[in-house]
Amino acid sequence: MTQPWILQGDDPAPTPRVPAGVEYHRVYAGQRGILRGSVAIALLVVGLIGFAVLLDGMSVILDRELFGRSGPSTPLKQAAGALSLALLIPYCMLLQRLLYGVPPRSLHSVAGHFRYGVFGRALLAFGPLVLVVVAVCVGALDEGGTVPWAPADLVAFFVIGMVLTPLAAAGEEYGFRGLMFRVLGGWTKGARSGAVLGVVVTTVQFSLAHGALDPFLLTSYLVLFSSMAIVTWRTGGLEVAVVLHGVYNLAFLVLGTTLHLDIGAQLANRGDAVGSLANLMPSAALVLVTAFVWWMTRKSGPARTPAAYPATGPQQ
Repeated sequence: MTQPWILQGDDPAPTPRVPAGVEYHRVYAGQRGILRGSVAIALLVVGLIGFAVLLDGMSVILDRELFGRSGPSTPLKQAAGALSLALLIPYCMLLQRLLYGVPPRSLHSVAGHFRYGVFGRALLAFGPLVLVVVAVCVGALDEGGTVPWAPADLVAFFVIGMVLTPLAAAGEEYGFRGLMFRVLGGWTKGARSGAVLGVVVTTVQFSLAHGALDPFLLTSYLVLFSSMAIVTWRTGGLEVAVVLHGVYNLAFLVLGTTLHLDIGAQLANRGDAVGSLANLMPSAALVLVTAFVWWMTRKSGPARTPAAYPATGPQQ
């Protein structure tokens, strides 16, 4: 069956211990037992919180000792938060290897490696759209909570945004649309029901974890994370989700700090934050992208592991 253009040209060399012909979220399906998956999810949460607490604590000490300042939003705190999420990439690969015996690289995609072709085509096709709508959204936000950033801070935020923010977004994808999606997707009897369970649970759980109670903000999170899960399922890997999430977060941070918005305070007080229709502009674009990906895969269906993969690992 012919693959859609976004997935073409990425056939891999065989990788052992990955079941052949299964969808991305079903790789753990043969590893029966709720206990193992529950342990995996618990360890994911421990890593998420542990890395954040450790690196944030270090940033507070360095800010105080080196720069004599504190607060919810400093370049060092932003870098610490981004690094703590980026660490989820190798951490989740390690958990997959230890708990399921599956090669770490298979967490990238059903191809068993990171598909740079898929990543590049998604960046060119979807990146500009997401960038534009996020820019319009940020420009429409209330600027009441502004901060007089020093030029050095603005440069630091720009570098952090360009280098570390995409890695942080990728870390969230590898943790929730990668490891957790696979765990939940393996708990059902069928592939479709596993996809539904994975999409719904990861979307609701991760949206509520952000602490936003405002209907506009909560809706924007639900759309963002459900879109990431659906495109991961349909494309058989995390590359497109990493592009969408990375551009989304990068644009918000860089443009927000450029406009002197207090990004750190907004993130620290999401429960009290008030959104508006402007927050749903990126959501509309993500719905269009998700619909496009679904339409492009309507005939081929979700990407699966190639038949060349030796079926010596867990089976459906």
